[in-house]
Amino acid sequence: MTEHTRNTRDTRNDQNARKARGTRNARDTERNGNAGRTRGTGGHGSGTHDVVVVGGGAAGLSAALVLGRARRRTLVVDAGEPRNAPSSHMQGYLSRDGMAPAEFLAVGREEIARYGVELVRDRITDVTRDGDFTVVLGAGRTVRARRLVVATGLQDELPAVPGVAERFGRDVLHCPFCHGWEVRDEPFGVLAAGPASVHQALMVSQWSKDVTLFLHTVAEEELSGQDLRRLAAAGVEVVPGEVAELLVEDDRLTGVRLADGSVHARSVLYVAPRPVPRTGLLERLGAAMDETPFGTYPVVDPTGLTTVPGVWAAGNAIGFAEQVVHAASGGYRAAAAIVGDLLMADLDAAVTG
Repeated sequence: MTEHTRNTRDTRNDQNARKARGTRNARDTERNGNAGRTRGTGGHGSGTHDVVVVGGGAAGLSAALVLGRARRRTLVVDAGEPRNAPSSHMQGYLSRDGMAPAEFLAVGREEIARYGVELVRDRITDVTRDGDFTVVLGAGRTVRARRLVVATGLQDELPAVPGVAERFGRDVLHCPFCHGWEVRDEPFGVLAAGPASVHQALMVSQWSKDVTLFLHTVAEEELSGQDLRRLAAAGVEVVPGEVAELLVEDDRLTGVRLADGSVHARSVLYVAPRPVPRTGLLERLGAAMDETPFGTYPVVDPTGLTTVPGVWAAGNAIGFAEQVVHAASGGYRAAAAIVGDLLMADLDAAVTG
């Protein structure tokens, strides 16, 4: 047999194998989509979901994908309020670098639908536990769930400076890892929200050597000698005085005006929003919480399991610094743990009769 003939046959075999796999995958997806509505209820009744995922961002969709592929009946309840909605792109996610957040979520919703996962646009107004969980949705629907994944994220509370909220996610930014490359070498400003903003000013100097720290409501004496030495070494200019407003021309940030009337030309402004975790559901369930300088978050184990049995948390619901890639990973870990937890619970129930 010639090499050409062998290669041609191998190519044909590969193509046939791929077709067979595609047919099998389509058949399995259809079967899972149908079976997922009755399978895996563990004897809790056809009206019970194995898992309700609260939040349809990266963490929630990732958890739902793993659960759907494990043939667990899953419902995602999403209020449609992703943290990164103001951004036109997300960065640093391998293979998805530069992708629009809305596109990322749309693809995720398509993927979970292949495995029979249901998604509803709603929010949860109440949840109680009596063995399983009773979940009440805003539209009035009540569902039962054996396990919960809370991926409700957080809200960024922005400084009350005119122009900041309107331009947030465009040329008013908070994370250089998310957007620093795209605005590299431009004149940066950093709006201080406290002494910790010194760290932000030092970090963004990695992306531009023209950085000004506007102390705003922070007094100069609040900065330590070490802070001042580091700022000087990084070439960061420190400007005291309260910021009154941002200046915009042709829909672009052009400068920062102080309360004394002085104007500083800047094309990018970094701010430090106050993170407000959406943890009301977890608090209602009695989860232990941990106070941090960046908000109050649930105490979780490495899989995201909270102190409430049967309740996992993932994404920005467990920490303000969870990027999209971290959130997706956290959702995956939580779902994998839940799959094992449900399996063992069903087997133990079968053994004990």
